[in-house]
Amino acid sequence: MRKSSHIDRHGNAAMVDVSEKSETVRRATASVEVYLNEAAFQAVLNNSAAKGDVLAAARLAGIQAAKRTWELIPLCHQISLDHCAVEFTLEAERCRILIISRVKTVARTGVEMEALTSSAVAALTVYDMLKAIQKDIVIANLQLLEKKGGKSGDFIKPDFQNLHIG
Repeated sequence: MRKSSHIDRHGNAAMVDVSEKSETVRRATASVEVYLNEAAFQAVLNNSAAKGDVLAAARLAGIQAAKRTWELIPLCHQISLDHCAVEFTLEAERCRILIISRVKTVARTGVEMEALTSSAVAALTVYDMLKAIQKDIVIANLQLLEKKGGKSGDFIKPDFQNLHIG
C-alpha cells in the first residue's frame, strides 16, 4: 500500500513540497457525461435555451475552473496553465453530451485535478443552463483519461481509445 503524499509525518493533511522537483511538460485529459431528456438535448442542439448558448457557457466555465482549481481543492498547488480546451461530443440517440477537458503546462506538479475540475464545472454549467427545462439531468462518470509527465510517469485509462470523442 502506497503512503499518501498528502499526509505529513504526524498524520496531518499537508501540501506536497514540490520545490525540489524539476519543471516538465505536464498534460491531463478528463471526461464527464451529461444525460438529458429530448427537450433539453434539443435546446442545446438548436441553441434555444433561455439562458443562452449552453456549450459556449460550459466551455468558458470549464476553462475558468481549470485556472482556479487551486482555490477550490485545498491541497492543490497554484499552477500557471499554458493551455486548456473543453470539447463536446453530442450523441442524439442517447441524449448525451460527452465533455472532454485537456490541460497542459510546464510545471513541477501535474494537472490532473485541473482537468477533472474543468470537466466537472463544465457539466455543472450545462445543468445550470438547462435546469428550467429538465430538473433530473444526470452527470456521470467523471474520470481521468490520461496524464503525461512527471515522476510517476504516464497513465492512459485502458478503454480511453474506445470513448466516442468527436
